[in-house]
Amino acid sequence: MKNLVEPIKNRKDIESVEKFLDMKSKRNRLIFAFGINTGLRVSDILGLNIENVKNKSHVEIKEQKTGKYKRFPLNKKLKELIKNYIENDRNKLYSISDKEPLFIGKKHCRLDRSQVYRFLNDACTKLGLEINIGTHTMRKTFGYHHYKQFKDIVLLQKILNHSSPFITLHYIGIDQEEIDSSYNVFEL
Repeated sequence: MKNLVEPIKNRKDIESVEKFLDMKSKRNRLIFAFGINTGLRVSDILGLNIENVKNKSHVEIKEQKTGKYKRFPLNKKLKELIKNYIENDRNKLYSISDKEPLFIGKKHCRLDRSQVYRFLNDACTKLGLEINIGTHTMRKTFGYHHYKQFKDIVLLQKILNHSSPFITLHYIGIDQEEIDSSYNVFEL
């Protein structure tokens, strides 16, 4: 079996990762929160400019991978994290315009996915989480918990822009989990 990137299925583990990232970097915590609350691919998160999120109720982007237009609301948590980050952390880096990248590194350049992988992997390793981590862990975590809360695979398929419900179930690791669960309760 392939070493597939997995979602973080335990909510306490998600909270632990958020707390760990928050202590190290408000930027990294916001990136993680964006991923697990929106289901965006890391390339789309890192492609955001300040103007895409500052004082906004919705985010509108063109997905880098698919080229499709996507519009979605920001939840209360993200609005607060964005406001705090822009006002207190991002502004301290250097004078900014709203056209600049939301997430930048030490050299004042847009972050890339390898930097996100490193901080996610570091957090999960130090917290002792035994899952296969990657930048897609955030998107898969969103998908897994969205499905668990709403049990609407067609809606989630549309949100993630997948071509079929079967792909979505496999993507978030539900298919095998549900098969195993059905075996555990089935008895003749």
